[in-house]
Amino acid sequence: MLGLIQDRPLLISSLIEYSGLNHGDVEIVSRSVEGPIHRTNYRNVNLRAKKLAQALGKLGVELGDRIGTIAWNGYRHMEIYFGVSGMGAVCHTINPRLFPEQIAYIVNHAEDKYIFVDLTFVPLIEALKEHLQNVKGFIVMTDEAHMPESDLDNLLCYETLVEAEDGDYAWPQFDEMTACSLCYTSGTTGNPKGVLYANRSTVLHSFCVCTNDGLGVSNRDSILAVVPMFHANAWGLPYAAAMCGAKMVMPGAAMDGPSLYELMEAEEVTLAAGVPTIWMMLLGHVKENNLKFSTMKRTVIGGSAAPRSMIETFVDGHGVEVIHAWGMTETSPLGTTGNLLKKHENLSEKERTDIRVKQGRVVFGVELKITGDDGEELPRDGVAFGDLKVRGPWITSGYFKGEGGDVLDEDGWFTTGDVGTIDPDGYMQITDRSKDVIKSGGEWISSIDVENEALGCPGIVEAAVIAIPHPKWDERPLVIAVKEKDHSVTRDDVIKHLESTLAKWQLPDDVVFVDELPHTATGKLLKTKLREDFKDYTLTTA
Repeated sequence: MLGLIQDRPLLISSLIEYSGLNHGDVEIVSRSVEGPIHRTNYRNVNLRAKKLAQALGKLGVELGDRIGTIAWNGYRHMEIYFGVSGMGAVCHTINPRLFPEQIAYIVNHAEDKYIFVDLTFVPLIEALKEHLQNVKGFIVMTDEAHMPESDLDNLLCYETLVEAEDGDYAWPQFDEMTACSLCYTSGTTGNPKGVLYANRSTVLHSFCVCTNDGLGVSNRDSILAVVPMFHANAWGLPYAAAMCGAKMVMPGAAMDGPSLYELMEAEEVTLAAGVPTIWMMLLGHVKENNLKFSTMKRTVIGGSAAPRSMIETFVDGHGVEVIHAWGMTETSPLGTTGNLLKKHENLSEKERTDIRVKQGRVVFGVELKITGDDGEELPRDGVAFGDLKVRGPWITSGYFKGEGGDVLDEDGWFTTGDVGTIDPDGYMQITDRSKDVIKSGGEWISSIDVENEALGCPGIVEAAVIAIPHPKWDERPLVIAVKEKDHSVTRDDVIKHLESTLAKWQLPDDVVFVDELPHTATGKLLKTKLREDFKDYTLTTA
């Protein structure tokens, strides 16, 4: 027997239609590529997204067509999110930080019909135009006054297209499993692979983001989305904000510490989300200028592990709660959040930070487990560590066009490539990527643990740890660090600092200082490059 409930599909268009009607005056604030701060609201975003859908329809865009974007976080990008997916096409966000060859590969692999491009990235597209096989035209996200001179074929102006329409458009209804957006992995090894999200999975994920045990997004928030809209759909924040009518603040291309702080204070930001490297710059600016946060209450840190020192600075130094989160492109991306439980209220700050450094507990809808080499599930005791596996209604079932083959096991679990632990309260902690863990004398050393402790050493602003071959111990850790400007921190200072928190066998055998560390297109440490750079390095203990 089935329930007598209306069968209404879960569609992305319903999110912007809802916020346009019920939170129409709530602001969407952007630092525009052209320069000035731009202000609009949900009512206008809904209207202009409909106009965009009309315009794309006249250009021949149909259900399922892939439409690319190479753009910063801004109101036009948000209109594209809803206009493209709302009409039944697929919004393909392209990471401009990828190698040009990779960008050409994914545009061709996705078979993008049109590409929206911010002014910043027009030269990038011009350099690639001969390699883009199926693109019918390029839509520059600006007005006629700022249109660039370009030799690109079929170059169109975003504002001209949108303003030519009347917005008298009803969002079409279709199966909620219809694809809505396409994000490619960063491709650190091999070609990037596409993860194809559905309308249903994205709406369900938005519900999760809005829950208190998710990210707690509500209409009382002013959200600074520093995480790029080309990185796992900005962690779902544009959709969740529309679902609850939260104010959105988008930084455009200016993601340096001073620019972010200025925007935070001017727009009374209560929640900010980004990767650790961004917050390092922001906290450095705040420290140098003896500043405080006036309105910010919490920050979401994901993409890579948040150092303990960073969490302590936010919580103890500024009264900003840290939500440590874990996910990946393949998980839409929210998998776990590090919210504290009621039972933790009476713990000391050190004990609470011991919990915050973990990646958190699963949100409803996501299942998580760790398994050993034999594939059997390991105990949730906070000690046993193994391969992290995940499944749920917004977890990928396979890559676009079948790349990578069958990625699920017989019970539907997706293997993440992370190694971690799960404690009795369900808090998961990544101990390493499976390819980054250091195997030394029969023991496993977490490169993440050593990195996070090294970042607590005065004078160190960034650190990476890789394995170096050793004739006796098989592998030993090497710290590669970046010094604070004009700081005199030494190798011995770092090792002495680590002696207070790490066991002797976990201590690095050496510390090397460099001017900067390489990063992936999504801001993570590029350890493949470090391993190549230091492949001939010999430890003094070897």
